[in-house]
Amino acid sequence: MNDYDSNYDYEFWKQLSMPDIYQLTFDEKKQLMNVTRTMGGVKRLIRPKRLQRGDTIGIVSPSSGIAALCPRRLQRGIEELKRLGFQVIVGKNAKKRNEYMAGTMEERIEDLHEMFANSEVKAIITTIGGTCSHQLLEDLDYRLIQNNPKIFMGYSDITALHLAIFKQTGLVTFLGPALLPQFGEYGGLLDYTKEYFEDVLIKGKAVEFRHSKEWISERLLWDQEDNRKRKTIPNKGTKVLKPGRAEGKIIAGNMGVMLLLAGTPYFPDVNDAILCLEDDEEETPASIDRFLTQMRHIGVFEKIKALVVGRFHPLVGFGEDNKFLKEILLRATRDYDFPIVYDADFGHTDPMMILANGINSSLEAKENGDVSFRMLEVAVD
Repeated sequence: MNDYDSNYDYEFWKQLSMPDIYQLTFDEKKQLMNVTRTMGGVKRLIRPKRLQRGDTIGIVSPSSGIAALCPRRLQRGIEELKRLGFQVIVGKNAKKRNEYMAGTMEERIEDLHEMFANSEVKAIITTIGGTCSHQLLEDLDYRLIQNNPKIFMGYSDITALHLAIFKQTGLVTFLGPALLPQFGEYGGLLDYTKEYFEDVLIKGKAVEFRHSKEWISERLLWDQEDNRKRKTIPNKGTKVLKPGRAEGKIIAGNMGVMLLLAGTPYFPDVNDAILCLEDDEEETPASIDRFLTQMRHIGVFEKIKALVVGRFHPLVGFGEDNKFLKEILLRATRDYDFPIVYDADFGHTDPMMILANGINSSLEAKENGDVSFRMLEVAVD
């Protein structure tokens, strides 16, 4: 499952250095994109090294510039990482703000390249998502990333980077907590999230994804109202929509962002995948319906082995007991018999598990409502 056939021309990359990529003409970039389109995956999965206490973690803002507006929350996230035993380097452009972006495209790419090139940095965590990380994909130095593999983590809009990096290099990437929303939480990282952070990235375990006992949807304005713990809600657990059993590689991310990559060389290979999808509280039942219908139309559901849907924020408006979500999922996946579960612990509510792109996993969804979702291999070396 981890070896793929490929016509990928590695010699093409060997001729490129990071400055060369910036100097490519439009036609040369188009040639490069055509080369990568032949890639059905890379020859071997690359697992980053596991984190150890005392390691240095780099902080970047590849999308939104909100870190510039929340200095207290940012510092709280940094202090939480230090409390967990890590050193922290903040990218020189990570606290910039350029309209809705964190710095220019070149500045955001510069931070990513510097963090991957810095041998002292063992993991890279994003401050938050946003709307524009896909701007960076064409000019990322994938050879640099492939030659300097390390943990790269975030969620939401960071999906574009996760999927592009995994597709172009084979590096396992991690849909998981970000600095501002999770590490910057009042009182520190929530216990459930911390457990998966430690088990997956530090201890290197192939974990079973158990559901959290409680979850949180309350929103507090950062640096204004977030001076207390948020209210929790009892968690009824992951729910079964279609029973069944499947094994496959995890492909995880925000569904709207994933669809931005459709028709590009960055869209993931979803053959034999356990597809894990989430989206934010700004979406509506109508927009989620559109996303899932588009996935049907472009053939995603013909290829996957299972579908795991993350917990949606109540503001999306799926109604009591997620009535509309279930209707949308059943309509979009009609005629397909792969297992489907929803309300899993990832997405835009807390706490959250960590999902590793490319890692073989299994899902068993039983008629009686029991769900077993587990990694079949470790995600870090």
